[in-house]
Amino acid sequence: MTQHEYVFVAISIILGFAITRLLSSVAEMIRVYRHVAFHWATALWTGCVMLFILQLWWVGWELHSFSRWSFFDFFALVLGAIFIYGAAELALPREDLDITDHSELDFLAHSQSLGRGSAVSMLGYFAVGPHVNIGLFGNPPLPSIVIPLIGAILVLLIAVKPAWFKPLVVLFAAYALLILLLTA
Repeated sequence: MTQHEYVFVAISIILGFAITRLLSSVAEMIRVYRHVAFHWATALWTGCVMLFILQLWWVGWELHSFSRWSFFDFFALVLGAIFIYGAAELALPREDLDITDHSELDFLAHSQSLGRGSAVSMLGYFAVGPHVNIGLFGNPPLPSIVIPLIGAILVLLIAVKPAWFKPLVVLFAAYALLILLLTA
């Protein structure tokens, strides 16, 4: 087993849990669909979180030739995966199994309240990005800091300005597609 494989086993487990959490949440929403107040913006946010989970997994393969692993590098990647998991965990509302009240299943209300924790978790993910881009990939510092900073600003705005969630999530989706184009 190479060092890369060893490192990415841990990251893959965490990312696998994140995907499982998102898919489980979607299945849960389908089961109680009559009580769900669906909103496109929350669904778009959830799709962006899934995209960043897959993006980290995909980019991880590019590190297969990296040979100077340190515990700090490993820790940064695990931390990034944990932040992605946190974003997945809080992206969609959860049924609390209260038979009489299903108000917690309002997508938009969730995104503008507890769901903001998903954006805060993504903020942590973007904080790890410059280390990965500069330290592991050897990319130029300026774009390696500015590009994640744009994502960080967007998710910070989502977290602190819940009334702006709908337009901000559209901007964040465009940003996520840009990241996908840059890293694919």
